[in-house]
Amino acid sequence: MKSAAVFLLIFVLINIVYSNELSQYQDDHPSSGEPSKLNLANKTLEPEENWFEQKLDHFNTINEYIIWKQRYFMNDKFYRHNSDAPIFLTIGGELAISSRWVTMGAWIEFAEHFGALCFHLEHRFYGKSQPRSDLSYENLKYLSSKQALADVANFIESMNQKYSLSCKQKWIVFGGSYPGALAAWAREKYSHLIHGAISSSAPILANFFFFFLIREYLCLEYFQVVKASLATHSAQCVEAFGRAFAVIETLLRHEIGRRDLNEKFNTCTPIEDSIANHLDISNFFRKLADNIAGVIQFNNIKRPDANYTIDEVCNVMVNTTIGPPVDRLGVVSGILLEKAKEKCLDYKYEKMLSEMKNISWQSKVANGTRQWTYQTCNEFGFYQTSNNRSDTFGDRFKVDFFIKQCMDIYSESMNATYLERVVAETNRQFGGLNPNTTNVLYVHGSIDPWHAPGLTSTNKPELPTIFIESTAHCADMYSSAETDPPQLTEARNKIFKYLEQLLVKTRRQILMMFFEESREQFRRLG
Repeated sequence: MKSAAVFLLIFVLINIVYSNELSQYQDDHPSSGEPSKLNLANKTLEPEENWFEQKLDHFNTINEYIIWKQRYFMNDKFYRHNSDAPIFLTIGGELAISSRWVTMGAWIEFAEHFGALCFHLEHRFYGKSQPRSDLSYENLKYLSSKQALADVANFIESMNQKYSLSCKQKWIVFGGSYPGALAAWAREKYSHLIHGAISSSAPILANFFFFFLIREYLCLEYFQVVKASLATHSAQCVEAFGRAFAVIETLLRHEIGRRDLNEKFNTCTPIEDSIANHLDISNFFRKLADNIAGVIQFNNIKRPDANYTIDEVCNVMVNTTIGPPVDRLGVVSGILLEKAKEKCLDYKYEKMLSEMKNISWQSKVANGTRQWTYQTCNEFGFYQTSNNRSDTFGDRFKVDFFIKQCMDIYSESMNATYLERVVAETNRQFGGLNPNTTNVLYVHGSIDPWHAPGLTSTNKPELPTIFIESTAHCADMYSSAETDPPQLTEARNKIFKYLEQLLVKTRRQILMMFFEESREQFRRLG
């Protein structure tokens, strides 16, 4: 009886301790159902660049002692310095990272609420994280998602040691687009280091092109989503685009029509000089369509290069006073070229190849274009194809066009058979749309074409998803604003609640583990 009384007393004390700790936690971080807003006036200091000694090859003992400098940023402004304060890591992707991103965005708002220490890690071979002297095909063999995930794991282990972080401090990883996939896969592959992940706009299904049936999932083609997103403005907008691309096909068949296209689309090289080169013509159609797709992908996103919207594009396309649809498409193309600071529409395939074959870190394509294209050829596919001549964007850039680029830029061995094999291997390794993940929240926007190869719904409780209507690529990752649509605000609140569940649940589990251990000790005492 005495042991039972003592045991009961300890149980009561544990509950009191837990209630007090949780109350204190909620006082420090109000559980209002939404993250607190940052004081923007305090965001004046630029974080310093930090450098981490990373392994070149995590999977080959011959190269394991070759190291290079990987860049990262850190923000400890809101760090509680408690033994259980969480650690947030945003994983970099196919672009250089920015010090700006470690001071703003939804994840920083979450960090303020939870008192988290924040890191932003640059992906190998992008930005200033340059493992090799150039971007040669031989050196790019060290560029892969598998190596990048091992980089993340090594970074976490090293930061735990460098900053004497407690084993109770949980790492949460964030990422958007390709880094969103990395975030989910990092939690899956290194769950002993990473407690949870927020995976935004992540394409987790590698594929030749975005249109096929796999198991119970039907994956739309990228440009099918573009078409559906344009239709949110009006059916007339989609029809106008379709008629414009169809007229281009007609004009290409006539000399006077080709001269007309030069004028309408401000081509750098006369179309008549390229009519016999089907690769040039394919690239002409692809560039026109890609410029439109870029508007869709970043519709209403708060970033400098994305301030042109679906409504603005479609308003031009349905404006009959401008002229027929092909004239309207020419106007839209001109506006987008001006936004991109391009003097003319450069569609020459050989010129593109010449640029893409430049292996120097000082080259134009070292901004991530050469590296990311290599990853699509070597791991993912993700080709934004258009395959149906009677559809909106025609059939001028099928998957063969992209495979040809892989072979011409990198190696003749990167043919269709090779691509089929590496895509299958990527899906085998990470599970495609059936990932073996826990503690990962998948977030997508309905406007974003990249939701096609992403996980947007599931009947499995261990695979939670958020699908945000009428929002675009990585919209949930940007800082909250009063102008945000209610569904975006609601989505961020759900993400916040999910993080709260991950982090507070851990505290409860620790207390219950202590309770179980105490009960076992008293059982042994009799």
